[in-house]
Amino acid sequence: MEPAASNVAPFPASRMKPRAGLVLTGGGARAAYQVGVVKAVRDILGNPERNPFPILCGTSAGAINVASLAAYADDFKRAVGNLIEFWENMRCEHIYRTDSWHILKTGMRWLGAMMLLSRHNPVSLLDNAPLRELLEKHLDFSRIQVNLDSGALYAVCVTASGYTSGQSVSFFQGGAGLEGWERNQRIGAAVTLKLDYLLASASLPFIFPAVKVHREYFGDGSMRQIAPVSPALHLGADRVLIVGTGRKAEADDARLRSNVYPSLAQIAGHALNSIFLDTLMVDIERLERINRTVKLIPPEMMTDSTLRPIKVLFITPSQPIERLAARFLHELPATVRLLLRPSGALNRSGSNLASYLLFEQSFCSALIDLGYQDTLSREAEVRDFFDFTEGRAHG
Repeated sequence: MEPAASNVAPFPASRMKPRAGLVLTGGGARAAYQVGVVKAVRDILGNPERNPFPILCGTSAGAINVASLAAYADDFKRAVGNLIEFWENMRCEHIYRTDSWHILKTGMRWLGAMMLLSRHNPVSLLDNAPLRELLEKHLDFSRIQVNLDSGALYAVCVTASGYTSGQSVSFFQGGAGLEGWERNQRIGAAVTLKLDYLLASASLPFIFPAVKVHREYFGDGSMRQIAPVSPALHLGADRVLIVGTGRKAEADDARLRSNVYPSLAQIAGHALNSIFLDTLMVDIERLERINRTVKLIPPEMMTDSTLRPIKVLFITPSQPIERLAARFLHELPATVRLLLRPSGALNRSGSNLASYLLFEQSFCSALIDLGYQDTLSREAEVRDFFDFTEGRAHG
């Protein structure tokens, strides 16, 4: 378990109002875990009507979740209820095409490209046109500005990765006075959020097609995102609840011996885990290291009024999601199993890759339950996270 920690970050003194930020990372179908976490937060806080997260930041599938929360920030109970209903009724066919003709055509296109029989590069392994239709039906982006105007929301942000520039771009919509930022290979751009930003952020590399936004094509925001927590701090959060979708490795985890060469799916799953988990862990470790350093500075020498403590609470699955996914692989549509079988994704060792694509009710419900129980087990930390009475955060 990770205790709540503190850190420092630039923060205008004029914005010392306490604001909690929620950071939801990527992971395809794994993002259902995040729903269980916010459900538990709702129950721990006594089912509040007021949105406890004025600042919402999401990447990949997490971007879809934060957009839904932002659209109903004026009614947190309804916002969480909508997410639960959305994910508990999930099917693969709601996210990407699973019909036989499309899967066959896609498989032949990839085979032709790899054998140099075709000059046309395949766009993606799967077509997520159904996801666009689903979000068009369920998300009212106009409500975001209404909630910003009413004060129920302070800022919402989704991050995508530019394939041409290599930049990690955080597209945000926020209250008056919020300005963009520019750092090494990462920028913040003020926009009016729309569906294309979400689809770009959630475009899993190779699996879903890139989306053109403004002047370039963007893909999954977790790629090259070297500071996943940074957007929330730039937008003014004084504490951040981060929900990961990969299990944090423990010091006593045993290294398993294997004499079997890893399958394509095992390698792909390992690469996706690296994208979605490793940079997040490095960023959190960096925050905690800075915090420890600042604690060594005597208060009378802290003359920079733009520095303030940042609480960080990090919640990740208590058990490996790939093992959970292995129990539900048989529920993937037959056409998808046919497409994935040659890669080894239907074997236990390759279930990591399949877990990103397993948008089926039973798996998503199991993830929601896991996120809920993991968060309830840390109730004291969650309550402490929302204690706005301590220190400068109350100023």
